[in-house]
Amino acid sequence: MIQTLNNPSNPIPEQRFTWRGLQWHQFKAIQAAFEGVPGVRLFYCEGVLEIVGISKPHEATKCLIAALLITYFEVKEIEFFPSGSYSQIVEGSVEYQSDLSYCFDTDKPVPDLCVEIVITSGSPIKLRKYQLMKVPELWFWQDGTLEVYHLREQDYERISSSEVLPDLDLDLLTRCTMFASPLEAVKEFRKGISALNESYDVR
Repeated sequence: MIQTLNNPSNPIPEQRFTWRGLQWHQFKAIQAAFEGVPGVRLFYCEGVLEIVGISKPHEATKCLIAALLITYFEVKEIEFFPSGSYSQIVEGSVEYQSDLSYCFDTDKPVPDLCVEIVITSGSPIKLRKYQLMKVPELWFWQDGTLEVYHLREQDYERISSSEVLPDLDLDLLTRCTMFASPLEAVKEFRKGISALNESYDVR
């Protein structure tokens, strides 16, 4: 019997502080003051600074989603280039780190896909920081669900399935993120991928 997490809709909240009206040089000074402070990340976008405390549930979910995606890439033989939480910067305008980011087929300056684990919602720069970098697709995981956005011209459109990974069953992925056992999550996810592949072969 596969166990799921208890109370998935009530995660431990992360601390989030928002500061508006900052110039780039002020942000860089604050960033320097936080250098070496563990469990804290800073995001800046067009004058808005977010300081976010990173919790253990956040990191656990991030690592599990990474494990599931790597399993998918391996089974489907998709060439991928992970860049993790590498800083994306437009000098003077934006600096942020996604929880997970990937390029497909070839390594590129801007990832094809970025993933954020959202424990505490309410970010005023949720989409804008990615828009400035022109990231094609975004996933936001929160409370066991995925919000998926794809860039259209200048704005993001919320979509029901991934366009960069069109064969990926997002319902299966999100369901497996809620397993109490990461090992069982990966095993169930791999089994689900294999079953889907077999159904395609029958057709």
